[in-house]
Order: sequence, then structure tokens, then C-alpha cells
Amino acid sequence: MVYRFKLVSDEVNNFSREIEIDSENTFLQFRNAILESVDFTKDELDSFFLCDEDWNKEEEITLEDMGQSSSDTDLWLMEDTPLSELIEEEGQRLIFEFDYLTQRGFFMELKEIFPSRHLTDPMCTMKRGKGPKQFIDMDSFEKKVDAAAAQKKVDDFDDIDIFPASEFNDEELSEGFDIMDLN
Repeated sequence: MVYRFKLVSDEVNNFSREIEIDSENTFLQFRNAILESVDFTKDELDSFFLCDEDWNKEEEITLEDMGQSSSDTDLWLMEDTPLSELIEEEGQRLIFEFDYLTQRGFFMELKEIFPSRHLTDPMCTMKRGKGPKQFIDMDSFEKKVDAAAAQKKVDDFDDIDIFPASEFNDEELSEGFDIMDLN
């Protein structure tokens, strides 16, 4: 059985890819096909996330066991998990997170299932647009923040009266805190 997935990015409007892959291929093979389709290196940690219809992350399929799963949750490793084990129906949504630091990734949906077809290797059947950069210069990333919007959020936060002055005494709040002189 062959799955056809469509990938898009929230960073690049005219970008999309379609990848066809056999349902018995592993998530590692799927990962490699995705990375090759956008000319990314394969030496970074990344994960797939099965999502609900609102793109909320549910199950994670990881590249490596990071030793963080508890005994009551399943550990899904890309190398050991065929797609058919976790994906069964058209419309299934996934996120392929290729940048842990900034949580950047591709949004994917299983568009079509071909029950009578089989593929040995996954293949990119459609490329549109240039993908996002794999790595972001964090200095320029921080500078792209809209300063006016950020200031408005700060101003809006200042307008919220979280602790009404009538309920607290300044002396009570400062008890137990030593203030260091850093000069």
C-alpha cells in the first residue's frame, strides 16, 4: 500500500512537496525522503508528531531514544516503526519538526492511499517552491521580531491588574527576600 503525503511550511507561502511512500517503509525512510526533497542535511535531531485535526501534537516518533519516556508511554523510534503501525487513514495529520530550538517544521497530511501499489523507496512526486532554510541565524531571527507588536503585548500586560494593591502590603511582599547590592 502506498501513502501520498502533502507537506507545507508556515514560513514559506509557495512551498509544498508531495511524497509517496510504501506503508511498510519506516519513519526513518520517510524522514530521509523529506530531508532530501528540501536539500537538508541528515545530521540533526528531529521528530515526527502525530496530530489531531487541530494540529495538536499527540504521539512522538523520535530519531533516537533520549531516555525521556516514562514506562507507561510507548517509545516510537523512526528506525523501528513502519508507517502502517501508526497511520491508517486519509486525512491523518503529522508535523515533522526539524528544528527543536525554534520548533520549526513541516505540516503534513495523508492525502491519498493507494491499496494496490507498492514502492521500494519513497519518492518526491511534486516540488513547488523553495523550502525554508534548515538553520536560522539566531541573531537575525531575534531581530525580525516586530518591535511594535511586542511593545503592545507588554503594554497590554501592564494594564492587567494581577495583584490588586488593596490585597497586598509592600512590607509583607519583601519579607524573606534579601536584596544584594551588585555595585
